[in-house]
Amino acid sequence: MAGITAGDGVQLSLAANKKGRRRAAGIYGAIITAAIFDTAGGHLSTAALVVSVVVTLLVYWLAEQYAELLGEQAEGGHLPSWASIRGALAGTWPMVSASYAPLLALLLARLAGASALVAANVGLAAAIVLLTIHGWSAGRAAQLRGWQLFFATSIAAALGLLMIALKDLVLIHLH
Repeated sequence: MAGITAGDGVQLSLAANKKGRRRAAGIYGAIITAAIFDTAGGHLSTAALVVSVVVTLLVYWLAEQYAELLGEQAEGGHLPSWASIRGALAGTWPMVSASYAPLLALLLARLAGASALVAANVGLAAAIVLLTIHGWSAGRAAQLRGWQLFFATSIAAALGLLMIALKDLVLIHLH
């Protein structure tokens, strides 16, 4: 019986690790999406901005997985199986899918008549809200409560707001 319990514990740990990895990929994708909206919003057409976000995220996603696979090969001394590669790619797809809601917000704002800059800012706001939700969700998954949950959520929101502040500092005050 002890072996079964230990095996279940390992499986539960792997499942939790998989969820944590998906959540981390989503946070990373939301940050990248916000960064692109923040730096390119208003400077590109809406179509070009959408393509920039999706292509950038696809490249980051593939590059991260390539680096992970190389690290696993170096550590284990063997190449991963195709099933393992597909599983790793699927597990980190939230890096790309995190852009869907902000891109939808961008497109809806543009369809509603907003300028390219205003629509990009709507998408940026959606990305920061998404980032905050990811932070809250991660805190809840870690069973945080009260001020600890507030702190974890606030850090996620602060990352998005910090990007905006840095962009404004660089583009407005240093150029």
